[in-house]
Amino acid sequence: MSLIPASIASAVPSRTKILNVLETLAIGAAGGVLFLWANLPGGLITGAMIAVGVAAIAGRPLAVPPILAQAVLVLLGISLGSLMSRQVLQHMGAYPWTIALLALATFCSTFGSSLYLQRIHDWDRTSAFLAASPGALSQIIVLAAEKGADVPAIAVVQTMRVIILTAALPMLLALTGIAPSSRPGAVAAVASPLDLTELVAASMAVALLLRLIKFPASWMFGAMIGSSVLHGAGWVEGGLPPSVRGVALVGIGALIGSRFARMKARTLLSHVNAALGSFAFAIIISAVFVAVIVLTTHVRAADVIVAFAPGAMDAMLALALTLHIDPIFVGAHHLSRFVFVTITTPGIVHLFGRPQDDVDD
Repeated sequence: MSLIPASIASAVPSRTKILNVLETLAIGAAGGVLFLWANLPGGLITGAMIAVGVAAIAGRPLAVPPILAQAVLVLLGISLGSLMSRQVLQHMGAYPWTIALLALATFCSTFGSSLYLQRIHDWDRTSAFLAASPGALSQIIVLAAEKGADVPAIAVVQTMRVIILTAALPMLLALTGIAPSSRPGAVAAVASPLDLTELVAASMAVALLLRLIKFPASWMFGAMIGSSVLHGAGWVEGGLPPSVRGVALVGIGALIGSRFARMKARTLLSHVNAALGSFAFAIIISAVFVAVIVLTTHVRAADVIVAFAPGAMDAMLALALTLHIDPIFVGAHHLSRFVFVTITTPGIVHLFGRPQDDVDD
């Protein structure tokens, strides 16, 4: 008879789960180091994501537990907030205009991709619209299950979009020479032990507060806000050690890649064409709006491209960190789109999606 209460025993990870997590981290670290050694853009996050994704598709039971994912997001938020400076905020006046265009771009790309999935791949309206909605993946999947939509197909399209963007965007920016050569207001120094303690304490406090009020992406944005306030006010100098930032980037890459562990190869292959086609539609439409902003404002092209990329917030902000892109601009826009999608999607699905009985047929 076990001396450990059942409630405690169930909360303790099994040896198998621990080994799965260690394997995930090892594969992610190997992929990240390999890409970094090859001097590829966004090496750590892209390499970790691709390595873990390939292993997951091959059938390895890879996973990143919630507590580890939350720790990685906090580290990412602290690193992003450490880039706060007056120079970073110089384009703040352009935010209302660009955020308004982002909302319009989101609306157009969602309906364009949705129409493509319906006409070319014969998807029902509800599944097509939910698959085409950028960001807010957790909310989209929950809504899809409630509406009786094709959850596996939606998950494939959504995940493929994030994977492609995270892998291709650094390459695109590097090959075109658009990526900036230096960080805006970059913090080269490592904070002192006292400053690091203040950073972690403030970041965790704000993150927990945002989580209590159910703020989206609370761990990352809370840490980012806490770190930004301390750095912007001049109360803290320096940021996390480079090795810790590297761990955060590898962790984000592994987290994205591990999404494939929940997909069967047959399901993935059956929806690849739909995922690629809808992604192409979304990118083309977004590119039109990016061009308008680049031509009508003084915001850097790289900042606009990453801010308008229809990918997950955590992945795009991680890219902002590793590609020396303005994290405040990117974060403001991805948060705005998250809120826009979260608020409008249920109503639009109710108005334009098929009734429950039709979807289940």
